[in-house]
Amino acid sequence: MTIFLAQPDSASPGVRLAVKDLFDTAGLETTYGSAIFAGHMPERTAEAVLRLERAGYTNVGKTNLHEFAYGTTSENPHYGAVPNPVAPGRVAGGSSGGSAAALAAGLAEAALGTDSAGSIRIPAACCGVVGLKPTHGLVSLDGCWPLAPSFDCAGPMGTTVEACEQMLRHLAPGFEARQLESLEEVAAGVAWVELADPLVSARVTEVAARFPRRCSIELPLVDPATYAVFMREAADVHRELFTGNADLYGEDVRIKLERCLAVRDTEVERASRLRSEYREQVEEALADIDLVVTPTLPCVAPRLGEGGIGDLNVRESLIRFTYPFSVIGWPALAIPCGPAETGAPASVQVAARPGHEALILAAGRRLKVSELH
Repeated sequence: MTIFLAQPDSASPGVRLAVKDLFDTAGLETTYGSAIFAGHMPERTAEAVLRLERAGYTNVGKTNLHEFAYGTTSENPHYGAVPNPVAPGRVAGGSSGGSAAALAAGLAEAALGTDSAGSIRIPAACCGVVGLKPTHGLVSLDGCWPLAPSFDCAGPMGTTVEACEQMLRHLAPGFEARQLESLEEVAAGVAWVELADPLVSARVTEVAARFPRRCSIELPLVDPATYAVFMREAADVHRELFTGNADLYGEDVRIKLERCLAVRDTEVERASRLRSEYREQVEEALADIDLVVTPTLPCVAPRLGEGGIGDLNVRESLIRFTYPFSVIGWPALAIPCGPAETGAPASVQVAARPGHEALILAAGRRLKVSELH
């Protein structure tokens, strides 16, 4: 079981930064979680990593992940499953599982991840840490292996909301933090709580109660048919590499990519229409709402192996509440909110319209994560 895949020979003083092994690092092995790229040494470092290093962060290691970031458990057949330091025997979540685990184990104070359908928020929830999926396009993905480009985001992970906010200052030049004197300043819409397991639901309800101006809203879940767009983009990324290398992919990612390559144009066209319609539906449902509060996951971290082959048996459940905000490109923050089933951590998701990272981070700070445990 592996958290770090590669570490520098030496590290200078600075905030310890764990870097998902999807980001290129010059002179340091970068595998993208794949056997195909074992021993791969990039010549350039990804822009997001460079920005953090220039700000005084020190890369203490490249973290393990679900192969090619296409999965939700970080059970990697080539480099081992990522352990969950706060819930032994359970998955660390994915695909940025190593980044979340490094934080939970105290091996780093900050971590860099990517999120296309929940890949920052799912592991943050599983490991009891904080993770932000920014607005699509806010943080540079130059030098980062793609999964589904119109969904892909790079973003910060930390043990506190403040740590994520500080990282975002450097990752997104021009970002300015916001202060809230009280949570009464924002109108919060609460959704999907009744769809979560009982203790997860209870923890998220407790968080929602901290917003004086809150109401339950009828927020639709996204039509799974929209996933055809994601699948076509993933197919396009891997089409050439997959040809002739299929046997070097792990079984679950190979199965998913075979399905992606079989998606028809008519399915993609319909999915694109549904994606636009869903964006309009969400806007309509949130006409008078500043923030959306939902569970990050409907459950606690699944047990290792529970996903069957890779994550095929649990993927649909784990992305149920995270994927909708990826479809429409909205920023969303995952915050731990106390123990749930089996004592494993629950997580609350706070989301807002594009460009409103400062608002959800300010609200997250006001929620005082340390008091939610």
